[in-house]
Amino acid sequence: MVNSKTEELLEGRNPVLEALKSGRPLKRIIIARGAHGGPLKEIQELVEQNKIPLEYRDKKELDYYSKTGRHQGVLAIAIALSYSTIDEILSRATAKEEAPLVLLLDGVEDPHNLGSIIRTAEVSGAHGVIVPERRSAGLNATVLRASAGAANHLPVAQVKNTARGIEELKAKGCWIIGADMDGKVIWEETFDLSLPLCLVLGGEGKGLSRLAKEHCDLLLQIPMYGKVASLNVSVAAGIFLYEVLRRRCFS
Repeated sequence: MVNSKTEELLEGRNPVLEALKSGRPLKRIIIARGAHGGPLKEIQELVEQNKIPLEYRDKKELDYYSKTGRHQGVLAIAIALSYSTIDEILSRATAKEEAPLVLLLDGVEDPHNLGSIIRTAEVSGAHGVIVPERRSAGLNATVLRASAGAANHLPVAQVKNTARGIEELKAKGCWIIGADMDGKVIWEETFDLSLPLCLVLGGEGKGLSRLAKEHCDLLLQIPMYGKVASLNVSVAAGIFLYEVLRRRCFS
């Protein structure tokens, strides 16, 4: 049904709806006969407007093709998501006349965490997410679903490795802030977060690599007051992003 190299199966009403809204190329949409409610009417209207082939099939056929078992009566065959570049991410900031705010993920291998981070980055106004080629989750259907469709809207760039990505961002005028328990407390640090920024976050259970730390301009930490010594990386990303947003917009 799907060419695994060039196509991707989208499952569920919200992921398909977000793909339609973003203008992502869709080759075909399949809706279960008798399905109704939710955003289904909006999906059908957008399918008609964009002249995308639409098929109605029995639910058992959708069950057969579904990989997650949560298709909610809607499947779509989409052109596979492609990676952006750092220049394309920074150009989004230029177009909005905003100081760049990007996330560089150093070894985030869980696709659910990557999807959650993309979702938070998109809604908080960040301009993009960057991942290394190795030791990182890649763009796939799991990431798209975990991002609640945000991966359709926010560019994700891929670099050879974290250190090279940091050096490229520095060369383009970004300050590099790493999230690390050895850093200064984010609430107490007076560094100007309205400057062009790249936030670097480490992988699950490992934190930032030694090389990533050495390349950062500044290390910041989120203070911990409980017995557990760390936060999920997607939660930490949200705290850092919204502290930047708070200072940029409300200070």
